[in-house]
Amino acid sequence: MAAVLHPLLTLLASLTRQELARQVAYLKAENQVLRSKLPKRITLTDQQRRQLVKHGKHLGPRLAQLISIVTYSTFRKWVRWVEDGPHKRPKPASVGRPRLEASLSEAIIRIRKETGWGYTKIVQALRLLGHTVARQTIKNVLIAARICQEPGDHADTWSEFLRRHAATLWQCDFASKRKWTITGMVDLYFLVFIHIGSRRIWVSPCTANPTGEWTAQQARNFDMFLQEENLPCTIVQRDRDAKYVRAFDDVFTGNGRTVKLTPVRSPNLQAFVERVIQTLKHEVLNAFCIVSERHMNHILAIGADWYNHRRGHTGRNHLPPVRNDDEPPTVDLTTHSLVCHTELWPLEVIPPRRMTTLARR
Repeated sequence: MAAVLHPLLTLLASLTRQELARQVAYLKAENQVLRSKLPKRITLTDQQRRQLVKHGKHLGPRLAQLISIVTYSTFRKWVRWVEDGPHKRPKPASVGRPRLEASLSEAIIRIRKETGWGYTKIVQALRLLGHTVARQTIKNVLIAARICQEPGDHADTWSEFLRRHAATLWQCDFASKRKWTITGMVDLYFLVFIHIGSRRIWVSPCTANPTGEWTAQQARNFDMFLQEENLPCTIVQRDRDAKYVRAFDDVFTGNGRTVKLTPVRSPNLQAFVERVIQTLKHEVLNAFCIVSERHMNHILAIGADWYNHRRGHTGRNHLPPVRNDDEPPTVDLTTHSLVCHTELWPLEVIPPRRMTTLARR
């Protein structure tokens, strides 16, 4: 009899486990649907955390496959929090960094107001007095006092330097334009100089091989241009390109003239000459397919003459850099008509056959 009942009880027990598995699967699916209706983060009270820890800590690592409210690592923190108890955790003596002394805060504000120094110079001044204060701390003190460091409020800025020396300061930089050849594209380089005060420019002839000797010769040509036009020049500002050799600087050094080098990777400090190069490319060079150095020099000469004599500039009250009168005479448009003059035309100075070939391409 016992041999017959034992398999039957085993079958009933297996059926019960299958039924429980079905119920658990249904509850999991229902819980997943309910979780999708709730916010991503649920805030629990201490009592709710203790209740979850009471029923979940005995499951061990298997809980990682079931838990869904928080991560398993967070649940383990709850377990340690319940087991340790709040009385076993040492209370921190203080939270955060200690407050800065009122005398130091007043000294920082006073130094800033009386000298206009930046954060780093204030750090150095306090260090000489034996106080080590972080730069961020000084910034926080000044912001709390509503004394923020704005661009241009320093005693001596780059804009102030340019404004002081604008009458005798020239900037120079290299520019390039590609030339069409039978073997492919070749870069042509040329130098651009601009006078900061008047916005007048000088553009050198182009070359495909800008050696140091060529660069020095362009410096001498520019110096001859200054003497012929009787233009002032005490500072020539340039970047640290290797094509500027010592012979280039020697042309401008002496007789009260200096060469000022800009820091590495600082094109914003040469914004004037960079803007000139952009204007020449966008408004002149980009409309042409260059086929020879002579073609390029012709376009650059007319472009520089147009820039100096006929193009208005915001910094010059919307008038050209070179003009006879301070204010142009008023033209009566009721009695005079406007006429458009064309100085350059795309594909100029190209033989007809070459023009036809380019058009087919």
